[in-house]
Amino acid sequence: MTGDVALLAGFTVGVTAARRADELGALLERRGATVVQGPAIRIVPLADDADLLRATRSLLAAPVDVAVATTGIGFRGWVEAAEGWGLGDALLSALGAAAVLTRGPKAKGAVRAAGLVERWSPESESSAEVLDHLLAAGVAGKRIAVQLHGEPLRDFVDQLRAAGADVLEIPVYRWTAPADPAPLERLLGAVLAGQVDALTFTSAPAAASVLRAAEDAGRLVPLLEMLRYRVLVVCVGPITAAPMQRVGVPVIQPHRARIGALVRELAVALPARAVRVCIGESVLELRGQAALVDGELRPVPPAPMAVLRALAGSPGRVLSRPVLGGVLRRHSGRLDAVDEHAVETTIGRLRSALGTAELVQTVVKRGYRLAVPVP
Repeated sequence: MTGDVALLAGFTVGVTAARRADELGALLERRGATVVQGPAIRIVPLADDADLLRATRSLLAAPVDVAVATTGIGFRGWVEAAEGWGLGDALLSALGAAAVLTRGPKAKGAVRAAGLVERWSPESESSAEVLDHLLAAGVAGKRIAVQLHGEPLRDFVDQLRAAGADVLEIPVYRWTAPADPAPLERLLGAVLAGQVDALTFTSAPAAASVLRAAEDAGRLVPLLEMLRYRVLVVCVGPITAAPMQRVGVPVIQPHRARIGALVRELAVALPARAVRVCIGESVLELRGQAALVDGELRPVPPAPMAVLRALAGSPGRVLSRPVLGGVLRRHSGRLDAVDEHAVETTIGRLRSALGTAELVQTVVKRGYRLAVPVP
């Protein structure tokens, strides 16, 4: 924190989550961020789904040696669906006779709440460690049930089958496009307009859905440009990060796959990206949609902020009015040139937003510069 200013004050963070979106948004807002919600997916429970019923009956007809629980919500949903079909006791009995592995504490809690006891759980909470554990123990000839968590675990399942296991996939819920696409469209528009500083993902399907929505709208290339070079992308864990990493988007992720840990990681990484300029005895810090002037947060409108970023890109260097006009033209998306009067008006608004005219200096007949001492 800088003085009494919250860590994320002045920054705008996009939230693509469907489940627990309000919780994530509240944690971000508590640290000062402005939150833009754009759910990228919708979770559809499969309590009445024929595929889940078929998989459950298959397990009861030919009991498994090992059962892998990957998520708490998924495992609970499976048990509840089985109870609705009158198969609850039979399912728990079959699972009780198997070696139950849990991917993390939430899955472990759901397993224990069902009256079962897990055989093993990885410290890393990763599917990769569960897979390594199974392969090291030997799976040839074994029947293994894998509870999916929203999308097929292709690598996980394929490697088990390649090692000789008979794998039964349990699809407890699935993801679809959001019922109302408008919030996601608005979030993508804000990202492309440079009005979002960080984008958060808590599931791989949400990351894939954002890329798919941009591609469908013909905006994938500019979106990838923003995500690679301008916007900080934060994923809750390696599985979530995979769709972004496959298209060359750098991501950061917390050591533990938790929403709280994601927010803490973001609250460190985002301010670290801020540009800081010493101007005489003053310190100017450029945050996403605001500037910190000697520890005081000063909101800056988008067009003046675009000019301020250009000036801060070369502290002390004079930028001419035509150059700054080009900055404003690119910012607004205009095709025609921006006249000098518009530049002067924007400089006036910038000085007002910063609370002082002294930080941005007019160089007669040349243009404007940050008032950084030049040798």
